Amino acid sequence: MARVLIVDDDPSLPGMLARVLKAAGHDVAVAASGEQAVEALARSPFDVALLDVSLPGISGLETFRKLRASSPAVIGVFMTAFGSIRSAVDAMRAGGFDYLTKPFDNDELLLTLERALELQRLGEEVRLLREEIGSRVAFPGIVGRSASMLQVLRLLPRIAESDETVLILGESGTGKELVATSVHRGSARAAGPFVAVNCSTIPVGLFESEFFGHEKGAFTDARAQRIGRLEQAHGGTLFLDEVADLPLEAQAKLLRVIEDGQVVRLGGREPVTIDVRFVAATNKDLAAEVAAGRFRDDLYWRVNVVAIELPPLRARPEDLPLLIQHFVDRLNVEMARQITGVSPAAMARLLAHAWPGNIRELENTLRRAFVLADGDVLQPEHLTLPAGASDQPADAAPAGAGPLPGPATGLTLAEALARSAARIERDFIDSTLAKYNGNRRLTAEVLGMNRRTLFTKIRQYELTRWIEPGESEDPG
Repeated sequence: MARVLIVDDDPSLPGMLARVLKAAGHDVAVAASGEQAVEALARSPFDVALLDVSLPGISGLETFRKLRASSPAVIGVFMTAFGSIRSAVDAMRAGGFDYLTKPFDNDELLLTLERALELQRLGEEVRLLREEIGSRVAFPGIVGRSASMLQVLRLLPRIAESDETVLILGESGTGKELVATSVHRGSARAAGPFVAVNCSTIPVGLFESEFFGHEKGAFTDARAQRIGRLEQAHGGTLFLDEVADLPLEAQAKLLRVIEDGQVVRLGGREPVTIDVRFVAATNKDLAAEVAAGRFRDDLYWRVNVVAIELPPLRARPEDLPLLIQHFVDRLNVEMARQITGVSPAAMARLLAHAWPGNIRELENTLRRAFVLADGDVLQPEHLTLPAGASDQPADAAPAGAGPLPGPATGLTLAEALARSAARIERDFIDSTLAKYNGNRRLTAEVLGMNRRTLFTKIRQYELTRWIEPGESEDPG
């Protein structure tokens, strides 16, 4: 169903068109002039505007321009008498989709409307795809198609473009430093320094020297001037990892810098003005730390201007195959290997694991597997995981459609997980290929894998409809 606005001063035609469109399931509104059409669009959005070229007051062409100015996605279809076709052509040059010459029949109207809506749908798909691919290019390394990660990817460009302080929340190993780096790279400060400090590793007695720096002779071992982390980050971003672990005395001094934008080195007298964006991260509940008196509430509100919460890996299992392929591709380059992927049995073990160490644990697990692997596919015996994620025979994992295996099948949990993992991966690849009409380059880009790996999986899962007759390998 679409929302259609009919704009025509004919006393009878709009009513007849409205009945036809409503019978076809569309929501219809009518305006007798261009001015009324602009007012109608201000009250409610429309997908398509069906406009007469000749209108009292402002013309159909001018009306369409005003509609597009306030709602760029609206599609214009023009109605014109035979002698005014030139005007309709001019309107199309201004961005209109098509025109109908009066009199026209109902089928012609509905077909034109259907084509217009299909164009709008395709345009929206292209926009979303560009947004998704753009996010991947702008924020490399951040992998995921789960709802929680897509939300993060949608927020990142806006957060990066601002200059506000950012607080990144999430368990250890969820990628907080990667997100902090991405915020810096996507900002106007990208050419400036990115300075990362792990607040949990700095002894209380060294805080001032580490953050503020010192002048020569400030204390016994100060044999030369030292620039602190705050000054090092001038013109760029200071990443305060594990900010909740700062002692209260250090928190007070950091708050003063954030508020004043000035530092005084130990042993110095004159304040140094700095221009720094602060990005903080913690795996603790910072509000609870404030309530317990371990974190200053005034500093909390200073660092918590914009917050990003990264989900744990166990909360987004649908991202596991993408992350695994991402690391396989990266480790192939880094370690000069040609691992094509993970066997269904190994995938079952990976899916069964809870990943308390999150993405960092997953990367390390795959890194060890690369060292142990003697073939081109990672097997269960290559995975150093706790016994809870048990092995199962590699040949017990056929792929295919159908319901998820249940207890009545007589399978063990590992066998059921293996079949489910293979089926999920097969169906996901098949549906993505279908969405992009078999375009492997685009499918591989969206799935986060290279084309050769995609073609290997197409053959592995016998997705023959995506293989040309006689094709033995992806041409690249």
